[in-house]
This record gives sequence, structure tokens and C-alpha cells, in this order.
Amino acid sequence: MSTYTRPDLEQLRDFYRDSLIDDTLKFWLPRSIDTTHGGYLLMRDQDGSLLDDDKSVWFQGRFSSILGNLYNHVEPRQEWLDGARAGVDFLREHCIDDDGQMFFLVTRDGTPLRKRRYFFSEAFAIAAYAHYAKATQDESLAQEARDLFKRCTEYADGSRPLPPKTTGARPTQGLGVPMIFLNVAQQLCDTVGCDFAASQIDDYISQIESCVDDELRCVWECTDPEGNMIDHLQERTITPGHAIEGAWFILHEAKRRGGDKRLEKLGLKMLDYSWEQGWDQEHGGIIYFRDPTGKPVMEYWQDMKFWWPQNEAIIATLLAYTMTGDDKYARWHKMIHDYAHAHFHDKEHGEWFGYLHRDGRVSTAMKGNHYKGPFHLPRMQTYCWQLLEEHLAK
Repeated sequence: MSTYTRPDLEQLRDFYRDSLIDDTLKFWLPRSIDTTHGGYLLMRDQDGSLLDDDKSVWFQGRFSSILGNLYNHVEPRQEWLDGARAGVDFLREHCIDDDGQMFFLVTRDGTPLRKRRYFFSEAFAIAAYAHYAKATQDESLAQEARDLFKRCTEYADGSRPLPPKTTGARPTQGLGVPMIFLNVAQQLCDTVGCDFAASQIDDYISQIESCVDDELRCVWECTDPEGNMIDHLQERTITPGHAIEGAWFILHEAKRRGGDKRLEKLGLKMLDYSWEQGWDQEHGGIIYFRDPTGKPVMEYWQDMKFWWPQNEAIIATLLAYTMTGDDKYARWHKMIHDYAHAHFHDKEHGEWFGYLHRDGRVSTAMKGNHYKGPFHLPRMQTYCWQLLEEHLAK
């Protein structure tokens, strides 16, 4: 007998919808729209008061993509379209350096503060451009998104070099870039279309698959160029939440292809391994870092609970359950759903706390900073709501 009955799934669908519309979005809108300089003011305290008026470039793209997706796939609300435009306009006007690379942090009025050695600001800008271009039928902006995607592939393959982070004496290949750009490619193809992005998807999947270790039952954050473990402190450290995020991107791709069993098997394996590595048997929730060889982890925050791995696990387990009907994934989904909403949700002010100690105590009550804001949580709520709508309709 299934762990979830149809009424259970209907209740979950309504819960994700109402949590998104009546809780998460109400925390951020309309106060986070900067009506003076454009973009978003997202560095917020527990009650929503502003802590800092600097602007994370990641989140100018991330929040814009969330709002654009809602406009396109949930309801064409003008406030969501206007909100999405605020991020897109600010990105185009203030967040691109003269060399074409995007910044990481700018002041409220868009004065550059910091660049990073990677191109994730670009990833989230692509998604924002694509969703807004679809909403407005703006082919010029759609082409900007496609061109920026192509530029990122050149950063990735080294044909457009970026300042090196390491000496190159210990070469690695990582999970982060192919995982994130698999999802970016999916969004670009599904909004405005991009043959080039579609042609890259299989290569991203292959790179992700090379990080899967069947012997140690884990997904490495990085390996050597042949896909082998690098036996040093930093390289042995895995991030179960990251791998779970990659798992649901793979499962989503299996769905996009009409039920690709090979990809489904890969995504489920990544989820299984990462749940085993990450689930805290004592306190519940997904732990931030692990060493699958059993050795200690170097980072001092290694056993904390961050909000976003819980979001990814909620999506992945629900997606796995709806695709397979396997009770195991229903049980896991209930475990992570119940844990996360009991510990992370702020019942007084809404939204989620971002950072808990291992035992569930809140570490800091802020709701927004350079890395946390309206992205992982509303993405989870939107995806699970829409997934259950589709599943129940069948």
C-alpha cells in the first residue's frame, strides 16, 4: 500500500501552493523591489528589515528567473512580470564588466564591488533572460541568453580563459559546472529554444555521471580527470545536497525525454547514494558535508543544516516517488518534508531560516545575504506544486 494516498497528495499540492503564494512571496514582495535603482534588495533580517543594500548578482538573476517562471507557468500576474523585469534590467545595465564577465557583488546603485573566478552569475542571468524573453516575446533578449550560454561553454572548456584558482598541479573535474548548466540548458531550451544548449546536455550528463562512485556509494564534488577519487582533505569532501540537486536535474531530464530509463536509473542512484551519505540519523535533515571514506571533514560548518539541501531533497524524493511509485521515496519525502518545515520555517515572520546547528537550533535568523534569498525555497514550492498537479491529473 502506498505511503501517500490521493488525498495526501492533494493536501501536499495545496500546501506547496499556499506556502509559496501566501508565505514565501509575501515575505519578499513588494518590499524587495528597488524602485529607486532597480533590481532587488534581498539582504534581509528575520522580520524582513534591510540588513545591507549591496546586491548579490546571483540573486538579481535568480529571483528574476523565479518570477518569470511563475508568470509563464502559473499565472500571468503583472506584479510577477514587473518584478522579473526589475532583475533583468539591473543585470543588463550594471552587472556586466567591460570584458564581458559578470560581477558577483555590486552596490545598491550598481557600482561594481567584486568579481569571482567562476561564471555562475552568468548562469542565473541566462535563466532570467530566458524566462523574461518568453513572457514578453522579446527575441533580442532571447538571443542574449543564447549568446551568454555559448560564452559560458567557452569559459568551461578554456577557450575563453578566466583567472586560475589553482596552479594546475593537481588537475580536477567538478560536479558544479555541468550540474548547474544542465539545468540552465533545460530552462533555455524550454523557454525560448536553443539548439546549441540542447546539444550540450548529453555531455553535461556524462560529466555528472563520472562523479558517481559505485564502490563508495557517493557522488564526488570533484575527481581527477579520469573520474577517480583524489585522496586529500578538500577533494574527499562531498556535499550530499549538491548531489541530490544534480539527481533531480537528471530525473527531470528523464521526464523531458518522455521517460528515459537510463537517466532515471542514474538519477535514482545519485539520490540513493546521497541520501545514505547525507541524512542525519540522529537529528534528521541533510548534513552539509561528509567524507565517504569515514575520515573527518575539514570545514568547521560540516555538520550544520543549511536550508537549500533540504529544498533539493524535498524535490528529488517527490519526483522519484511520482516517477517510480516506490514507497521508499514517499517515506523519504515525508521525512525530509516534515523535518524541514518543523525546523526551518519561521512561523512568526514567514519564509525560512537559512542556517541551523546540527541539533536544529537556529544559528542565525537572517533571511537574505550574498547566498541566500528567494530562489531555492520558492523553486521547491513551485516545482512540487506543479509536479503534483501534473501527477494527480494522470
